[in-house]
Amino acid sequence: MAKSARDIPASLQPRNADWPFDLDNALHAIVAIRADVPEDASTAGALGTERSGSAVAIPGGLVLTMGYLILEAESIWLTTSDGRVVPGHALAIDFETGFGLIQPFTSLKIPELPLGDPQPLAVGAPLLLAGAGGRQRTIETRLVGRQEFAGYWEYLIEDALFTAPAHPFWGGAGLIGEDGKLLGIASLILQQGEEGGRRTDMNMVVPVSLLTPVLDELRLFGRTRRPARPWLGLFALESDDTVVIGGVAEDGPADRAGLRTGDRVLAVDGEEVNDLATLWRRIWSAGTAGARVRLAIGRAEQRLQVTVHSVDRVSMLRAPRMH
Repeated sequence: MAKSARDIPASLQPRNADWPFDLDNALHAIVAIRADVPEDASTAGALGTERSGSAVAIPGGLVLTMGYLILEAESIWLTTSDGRVVPGHALAIDFETGFGLIQPFTSLKIPELPLGDPQPLAVGAPLLLAGAGGRQRTIETRLVGRQEFAGYWEYLIEDALFTAPAHPFWGGAGLIGEDGKLLGIASLILQQGEEGGRRTDMNMVVPVSLLTPVLDELRLFGRTRRPARPWLGLFALESDDTVVIGGVAEDGPADRAGLRTGDRVLAVDGEEVNDLATLWRRIWSAGTAGARVRLAIGRAEQRLQVTVHSVDRVSMLRAPRMH
């Protein structure tokens, strides 16, 4: 195979002798995905209309990836390592974990990676992070941290996995342990500053231990049966022990309530907040989707009280067209 400019450097690619399982067979379980999203989809502006990444075949004939790659997709195409292209559809997206499940329309006829247990992983553990494309898109990496991760888009993971060196094509890449089992799906690349101005790139990986308890429900119903969390349509950032609104979803609850970019969120239902994790927990503790969430907002020199009527995130998504 000719070397691509997008291949992983050879020094980071895995070697057979280092892994006590059939490496090439495992990497055949990673497929490339392409999702086409209509221009009028609510997420088209933020996430684009043509999305691509990786996904992992798991037991049961399903393919696991990150939900943002397939959210509101009208068509999804899966490309196997031998070049076969198979259509599929978004079977389920779980907004709490961020996972997305794809159902291929026909059998992929590729290996499936069993789900492993990431709980015993210790910092320093050797791992593989595999994108679609075989060894040339797979890196040898290590666990460099595991801790809470709060995303700016109303998202919180209690025990996220962080790996370095980082995979440059991270979206949907599969984290594989020394036993050849799938331990997580890569979601983001993050930069961490070090002394002397150096920067370390790492991937944030969502552990599959969050999928296992809800997999059957996602398979059967397309979502979990737990009540939906209240969603406000807020994008928030931390700045000097203050939470600042960085944007609002167009025509979402926060937008309709009059919240603006630059507003500071001071409290939720009377409880002060100064970081993202606390903000999201306070909002979710208000009840289920539909609950009214009372926010204390700092705007210039004013302190305002704003009530936001939350919704189920799903209600804001574009329904797929019937063909």
